[in-house]
Amino acid sequence: MEARLAQRAAACALGLSGLLALSGCSHLHWPWHHQPPPPPVAVHELDITGSATPAQYWKRNTLVIDLSALSGAGQIVLKPAAGTTWPARLAFRVIPGSFGVLDVQAAQRAVLPIHPAGGAAVDLELAPGLYRPDTPQITAAWGPGTSP
Repeated sequence: MEARLAQRAAACALGLSGLLALSGCSHLHWPWHHQPPPPPVAVHELDITGSATPAQYWKRNTLVIDLSALSGAGQIVLKPAAGTTWPARLAFRVIPGSFGVLDVQAAQRAVLPIHPAGGAAVDLELAPGLYRPDTPQITAAWGPGTSP
């Protein structure tokens, strides 16, 4: 009887030590563990002046101007950096509720209302034709629910 208890205790100790050894192997790639996506890489495609200097990065073939850290009211002016042209697609990343409207003026004007509720960042892509290759600058102003 005692021999049987000793065998069980030894088997339990061996199993427990095996589990502890496996739990310490965090460098292993478990099938249910996925790495988070890397953060976007900041680029300098446009010269930005004004009340803020938001980050800009590529999301596929769209240049995203990240306004998600901004709130209240303000304005920025975008111009192509020296030796570059306008990107084919341009978007602004905003957080719903941080401001009420985004007013974009280029070859045409677009007033983009921002939904007051939400939480996750939203990319507002500019419509084709809002700016042309010869557009000298794009002005983006944000503020409360009416056009700033």
